[in-house]
Amino acid sequence: MDDIYANVECGKPGQSRPSPSQTVPRSSERRFHGAVVLSLSLLSLLLLAGLIGLSVHHHKNSNAELSTGEANLTKCLQASDIKLSSLTEERDQLNTSLTEMTKELKRLQSLSKQKKTCPEGWRMFSGTCYLLSTQSGSWEKGREDCRARGADLVIIDSLEEQTLLTGFAAGKKFWWIGLTDRDEEGTWKWIDGTPLTQSYWWEGQPDNGGGDSQWGEEDCAHILTSRDFDKNWNDQSCTASVKWICEKMA
Repeated sequence: MDDIYANVECGKPGQSRPSPSQTVPRSSERRFHGAVVLSLSLLSLLLLAGLIGLSVHHHKNSNAELSTGEANLTKCLQASDIKLSSLTEERDQLNTSLTEMTKELKRLQSLSKQKKTCPEGWRMFSGTCYLLSTQSGSWEKGREDCRARGADLVIIDSLEEQTLLTGFAAGKKFWWIGLTDRDEEGTWKWIDGTPLTQSYWWEGQPDNGGGDSQWGEEDCAHILTSRDFDKNWNDQSCTASVKWICEKMA
């Protein structure tokens, strides 16, 4: 009994010593918590390092793309400059060629004017040769004669030419010209097929014979030079015997 009391008195009132089974779990728990903290710290460091690496890589890629874009833009600008320079050279060459061609054309025109002449017996006006026939005949005969001379019956396409021919043929009465409505009555055309637009008919003409059978169909035109220069055309039967005027280029 005394031994028992002695053992009790040695301890502090209300306290007892922890058993080994109570101290081991607390120590393991602290080590476990430390390991977790360390692992999380390492993981954070790894994530931070990864983020830094990605940032650096993205920055490098961005710089590389920017450099590539600048290089491509520079190439495009250089190519544009080269093309513009080439076009400028071509333009200058074309201008030079055009200038030379213009000079050559003027030279040829000058020579052409110098060499233009009409055959003997023909009259020249503005680069055209005219011949007043010395014989008479039908409209068709007059045209055949003109063609045999490398010409055709005259086509009058200006008041200036009309006035000139009236003056050429002054003192004579009738002269066939290259105008007819044989294809369609009332539709007058020149021998080259062009329709009549400017005319110099005298008053009341053309009248296709005025309905008088003695004149027949009047389908061919002639100049009556005894009348006013701007009103001296008349329609006549194509078979009538009339002189004619031939025309050809000099």
